[in-house]
Amino acid sequence: MATPSEKLAESLEALKELQDKGIMAIKASELSRVYRERLFKNGFLSEVMKGWYLSVPSSEQQGDSTSWYASYWHFCARYLADRYGKTYCISPEQSLQIHSGNWTVPQQLIIRSTQGVNSQTPLPHNTSLFSIKSPLVKSAEIQEINGIRMLTLPSSLVHCSPTMFIKSATDVRTALTMISNSSEILKTLLDGGHSTVAGRLAGAFRNVGQDRVADDIVRTMKTAGYDIRETDPFETKTQIALSSREKSPYVNRIKLMWHTMREIIVKHFPKAPGLPEDHARYMKMVEDIYVTDAYHSLSIEQYKVTPELIERVKIGKWDTQKNKEDKQQRDAMAARGYWQATQKVRGSIKKILKGENSGKVTDFEHGIWYEELFAPSVAVGLLKPSDLAGYRNGQVYISQSKHVPLNVDAVRDAMPLLFELLSNETEASVRAVLGHFIFVYIHPYMDGNGRMGRFLLNVMLASGGYPWTVIPVEERKAYMQALEKASVEQNIEPFAKFLAHLVNQGLKGKPVAKISVNRKF
Repeated sequence: MATPSEKLAESLEALKELQDKGIMAIKASELSRVYRERLFKNGFLSEVMKGWYLSVPSSEQQGDSTSWYASYWHFCARYLADRYGKTYCISPEQSLQIHSGNWTVPQQLIIRSTQGVNSQTPLPHNTSLFSIKSPLVKSAEIQEINGIRMLTLPSSLVHCSPTMFIKSATDVRTALTMISNSSEILKTLLDGGHSTVAGRLAGAFRNVGQDRVADDIVRTMKTAGYDIRETDPFETKTQIALSSREKSPYVNRIKLMWHTMREIIVKHFPKAPGLPEDHARYMKMVEDIYVTDAYHSLSIEQYKVTPELIERVKIGKWDTQKNKEDKQQRDAMAARGYWQATQKVRGSIKKILKGENSGKVTDFEHGIWYEELFAPSVAVGLLKPSDLAGYRNGQVYISQSKHVPLNVDAVRDAMPLLFELLSNETEASVRAVLGHFIFVYIHPYMDGNGRMGRFLLNVMLASGGYPWTVIPVEERKAYMQALEKASVEQNIEPFAKFLAHLVNQGLKGKPVAKISVNRKF
């Protein structure tokens, strides 16, 4: 007779078969009732709604939103296809956000369908779906991205609400720059007789420097007999050059974010002291704070069902708590890696103190910091040598965050831009705050992004003569919430204020972080 461990291992085998097919959102019919109940009881499944489950790591604590946010779009794609087939699409506003590169998990996803019932479907962590009974646009105006049916980019711009130009200006401006010529949008405008919308879009295109597209829209609509009046739907003018030739929406999105956020940072941050004359004294201060800084370092890991886990379960060695010896070894290698990376970071700071451009120094050397950060883990076999190959080759998610980091291809476009912006920025405070924020917004590595982001923060602080600043582990919640506000709501003010307070304390010589005797590194 099979033991409880062997029965659980058998259920995990069935779950792994689904995972190997890329299935995380699971219909009840895809697992037997016995398997479902066993996996649910042992924490490997969570119920999303009646008849639907989500595969989760057994180590995830109850109430943790990480797996849900990471699986949100996958779940919606499967559920909506099963529920509505090809008779639905998401709203124009949410279609436009996705086209602009904004995959943030929405509080409510609006579904338009001929089978809609004008009701809300609750989902985990205060999210929901709301279906509206509505005829769909022409099939030519609908496309599927990552399994989600949405309006095409031109159709999204035509059909979205005018309030989008105010509330989600960065999304709309980014989307506008992705229209390379007027023919992409004129067909939709003409077929629908959208004269008022045409005037609004003409003004919007002119706002982002697309004068030719704006002129074409006005001229063609008038030629077709429409009375068109051009109006600018944005509250402010764009004062930065945006390219209409970018394949990725993220380049213009990050440029817009940088432009709109920088003045807020300058407003709240203390004035930069300037590069210190006594370089040795400054470096001694950096060295003296190392132990405190390293102590407060944080890291995030993700988990997945593996053959090794299944085998451990089968022979009765499965435990929800990780093997103590392995954990201690990982901690030791992380500490050693942090020390090695810090030595390289200090070398970068020395170059900057001598007058080298901080953006260019970090562009050339941040990869070296990363290699040193994880080299000890590779040396003892905890990581593969290929893990040091550079930017990630897969999608990554941030613990308990609605923000979905950039896809792999977008990372290659965005990282050179980040260092270009750092190189050209005149304010050290902006380099520090946005250097950190944009880095973790992109999330270029599979692991270590937080530590790398804080290295970048402090290198940029050094470029203005600010002191090395530790983010206390006790302030982790406020820190993460401020980053979430910036990532999800494009509101940089809480993060700017948070860092400005810490830096101000450092300028006054007041320590803001200490080592707790009750907490182990």
